[in-house]
Amino acid sequence: MASKIPLAWLQLIRNKLRSLVAVAGIAFIVILMFMQLGFQDALYSSATQVHRSLEGDLFLVSSQYKALTATQSFSRTRLYQALGFDGVESVTPIYLGFAKFKNPDTGEKYSIYVMGFEPGKPVINLPGIEKNIDKLKLADVVLFDENSRPEFGDVAQRFQQGETEPTIEIFPFDSLTGYRVRVGGLFSLGPSFGVDGNLIVSDTTFLRIFPNSRPPDKIDIGTIALSPGVNPEHILQKLRDKLPNDVLIFTHENFINFEKEYWANRTPIGFILNLMLTMGSVVGIVIVYQILFSNIASQLVAYATLKAIGYANNYLLTVVFKQAFILAVLGYIPGLIISNFLYDFAMKATKLPIDMSLNNALIVLVATALMCMISGALTINQLRSADPADIF
Repeated sequence: MASKIPLAWLQLIRNKLRSLVAVAGIAFIVILMFMQLGFQDALYSSATQVHRSLEGDLFLVSSQYKALTATQSFSRTRLYQALGFDGVESVTPIYLGFAKFKNPDTGEKYSIYVMGFEPGKPVINLPGIEKNIDKLKLADVVLFDENSRPEFGDVAQRFQQGETEPTIEIFPFDSLTGYRVRVGGLFSLGPSFGVDGNLIVSDTTFLRIFPNSRPPDKIDIGTIALSPGVNPEHILQKLRDKLPNDVLIFTHENFINFEKEYWANRTPIGFILNLMLTMGSVVGIVIVYQILFSNIASQLVAYATLKAIGYANNYLLTVVFKQAFILAVLGYIPGLIISNFLYDFAMKATKLPIDMSLNNALIVLVATALMCMISGALTINQLRSADPADIF
């Protein structure tokens, strides 16, 4: 009979105001966890967008390579040495670098990321590149990232409204003289935590933009396409054994994971996001503990009475855990709904890929339930100490 009495629920709704405050507190922690996970996913997703779009089986970078936004150039000779191995079908060099973009409306300069490759061998697969690839074969024509942040002006809007190849000015960081180029088309990439906007150019245009800081024989990434049926791991090992140790060779998946590891463990933003996620969970446990502790304290006479009439400690402990689980579910639902709205707002404001994923929704649900269960476990000592003789 006792098991049919919803004692946990009845105790919660007995003091509606306290329960609403408890649910609000848990919902706030849920929102914090969602936002931290959302920004963490956006960090990794945006940092590896270019990596995921690269066409190739193996990738060659300098041994000093840290991340895409902190690349070190290496000799193009290494890439052509790789072409001599059996199983290697073709190679393509990629040039990367930051320049200053002059906003055509305000004259202000902002850092923009420039990516260059041979138009005859397109190796970056992003929306808009394929249909505009022939434009890059023309001298001093670039493709502008239509998802760049607003500080770069209305270049994309002007192009979409039919203005014939808007002219923009690019300044190398080591020069006060700008280089004028024309926008021949748009593509879609978007900003990351290290990049606010992007340009794609041909290799020859890239070298004209950076005449002093980039020798023609220095490249930043070498893509290697293998013949059909060739085992990438086998060629990878052969390249590592034969090429000098001034380069690193990655498979596509390992290249992406290397970038993720850099942002997760070797940058302040990765550390801060991980720390905030941990601290949010700890704060959540403390909040729920205080809620359950206060509830038990206010109901101590009732628990002692139940003990006096024969209810065992295990039954009363089950009541506490049920309360913790109910609070977890009631706090999770509004937290999930509000987080969806905040994700949309943050994505529009930052243009970062902040999306509500099923994986994150399940992670936060499980974390919320565990957080409340742990808090319930921390409060059971008070319940065990409820002695009818002391109360009455």
